[in-house]
Amino acid sequence: MTEAAVFLYDGDCAFCSRCAGFIERHIATPARVAPWQWTDIDTLGLSVDDCDAAVQWVAPGGRRAAGPDAIAAMLRTAPGALGLWKTAGLLLRFPPVRAVAWPVYRWVARNRHRMPGGTAACSLPQAQRNAGNAA
Repeated sequence: MTEAAVFLYDGDCAFCSRCAGFIERHIATPARVAPWQWTDIDTLGLSVDDCDAAVQWVAPGGRRAAGPDAIAAMLRTAPGALGLWKTAGLLLRFPPVRAVAWPVYRWVARNRHRMPGGTAACSLPQAQRNAGNAA
């Protein structure tokens, strides 16, 4: 599958790209943080629909997670015994927090074009963005 963990985001979405930039600048994860559009997602066992629906995490050996579960997995790779990011990742796995995290994640995903740095392209599914590029 993969030799290093990979955290994939929507590289066509300005809001998602800004969030990924924050991760790269402030969270010392050993994972590769990359746009899914520039990654061979087939070799990771992912589809365009998977990646269009939520951020994705693929760990060595093929273990996968999506949405807030992917964010939690990525945060848990931060170095240090119990640093801030690792603690946040552990909290995101706590059932009551996870129960709230998914609806919040879905709301943000549906409204990412309205978030700081978001653009109108952020609100379109990948198939519609591709159709617009073909014209």
